[in-house]
Amino acid sequence: MNGIDWIREFPGAVTVCDLNGIVLEMNEKSAETFRKYGGKDLIGKNLLDCHPEPARGKLVQLLETGGQNVYATEKNGIRKLIYQAPWYLDGQRRGMVELALEIPAVIPHFLR
Repeated sequence: MNGIDWIREFPGAVTVCDLNGIVLEMNEKSAETFRKYGGKDLIGKNLLDCHPEPARGKLVQLLETGGQNVYATEKNGIRKLIYQAPWYLDGQRRGMVELALEIPAVIPHFLR
């Protein structure tokens, strides 16, 4: 098994871009989520072209600074946790990864 094979059928959407916003990878859930925008055909395209303001500006900031952005959203009754953070190779920041995970309306919260 290749080290990233598990991502292909992971039930959350995983989208990876480089430092310029070019989509490098999408798992099956990501391609399904963005099917109406081209699905896997988005690989090689720039994410900046897919985002209106203010989301575009936020993405530019994340790409420039290597910061992270975490929030919850709801669309068509489906709640998601969105986690956008930099990814690294050999200690050098190479781009951003976005995880979009469907979450129930109420989730347990534990203080540990």
